[in-house]
Amino acid sequence: MTATHLIRVRWGVRGALVLGVATSVAANVLHALPNPISQAIAAWPPLALLLTVELISRVPVHRRSLAAVRLAATSSIAGIAAWVSYWHMAGVASRYGEVGAAPYLIPLSVDGLIVVASICLVELSGRIQVADSKSVVADEPVPVPGSVEAPDSKADIGPDAKPDKRRTRKRGTGPAVVRLRARHPDLSNQEIAKRLGVTDRTVRRHLSAAA
Repeated sequence: MTATHLIRVRWGVRGALVLGVATSVAANVLHALPNPISQAIAAWPPLALLLTVELISRVPVHRRSLAAVRLAATSSIAGIAAWVSYWHMAGVASRYGEVGAAPYLIPLSVDGLIVVASICLVELSGRIQVADSKSVVADEPVPVPGSVEAPDSKADIGPDAKPDKRRTRKRGTGPAVVRLRARHPDLSNQEIAKRLGVTDRTVRRHLSAAA
């Protein structure tokens, strides 16, 4: 499954978890005394479990020791919430007409839903992180061995770039030296160099090459 499908499934699992926690909160509030303080205290254990599951499912694991600690803490909170909610819900079920074993079995269905949804939520979050990391690696360009990036010739030639006069002049120095020597055999190397704006050594090199 892709990361997109896993995210959709995670939203469904989160909805099931919220439904189970809401049912547990409602039973705890109904079982508490009719005052806001008692109801808030009774509603806190399932809400604490919901927040804890959200934290461990959203915060990535970097150290195994810390992951083990937070899993142990989550298990403890889940046990406390399940114990408190079980007896509160059993009392509410008995009060509202459930008889026999029903008052003691109904809370198990709610607590079981919360436990399964919590485990699935944590598992899906880990799989989504793995799928996201694989997609990032797949999107990165893979260099081809032996390939060399071609230089950008346009980057070196701007609209204001001017030709190098010295290079242009040097390209025609050899033929110019030969032509001057052929036309004016009486000119010395120093005079040819002066006319062309080069050194005597350059003139001698070109004349030697032409000879």
